[in-house]
Amino acid sequence: MMNNAPDVYAQHPKISVAVDCVIFGYEEDELKLLLYPRRFEPNKGEWSIMGGFVRHDESMDVTVKRVLKQTVNLENIYMEQVRAYSEPDRDPGGRVISMAYYALIRIDEHDKELVDEKGGKWWPITNHPEMIFDHSQMVSDALEKLQNKATFNLIGEELLPKLFTLTQLNSLYNAIFQREFNPGNFRKKLATLDVLEKLKKKDTQSSKRGAFFYRFKKGKTNTQYERIVKI
Repeated sequence: MMNNAPDVYAQHPKISVAVDCVIFGYEEDELKLLLYPRRFEPNKGEWSIMGGFVRHDESMDVTVKRVLKQTVNLENIYMEQVRAYSEPDRDPGGRVISMAYYALIRIDEHDKELVDEKGGKWWPITNHPEMIFDHSQMVSDALEKLQNKATFNLIGEELLPKLFTLTQLNSLYNAIFQREFNPGNFRKKLATLDVLEKLKKKDTQSSKRGAFFYRFKKGKTNTQYERIVKI
């Protein structure tokens, strides 16, 4: 059996494997998407999510970490696989199977000069341009996966500043789900979770009375077994 292995592999066509990364950030009460003009043909100059081909000595996870480092100059970013895209005609440049990921970053921490240098632009998730190939489907699927995560896990540590108010956290959820959650009900639910620490410091810019800042407790898991929100 082993002697026949090379012949078996030779019978099959070589297929390129790539990763595509849907990069989400949060700014000005909006969930945003980082897009770039494609740098080569086909479809050169059209809007695209950032991606790259998997090298022979890389796993997909390593490739997407490399792509993120080259794109926003950040490491230790939260990322999660979405799914594989393998339609034979999905890329007019060749037979390419791509694994999509989504990543969550703090916009205030990324390398803005590097993004600008490569022509990157942050777009509101509700108002972004048409994209190449099946990238719009990737974004849609990534958003759905993020919403599913946010249903059972308290999202915010990866997108909000290190210190934030409950109003800011509520606004983030409004942006992720693209709907308005009742502030009172949202705060009641948060009170049942043991993952936030209330600080003595207040945000005095948004109101005269000020709102207390919170932060995520160290070492506390965000995973919950009950819904944080109802979809």
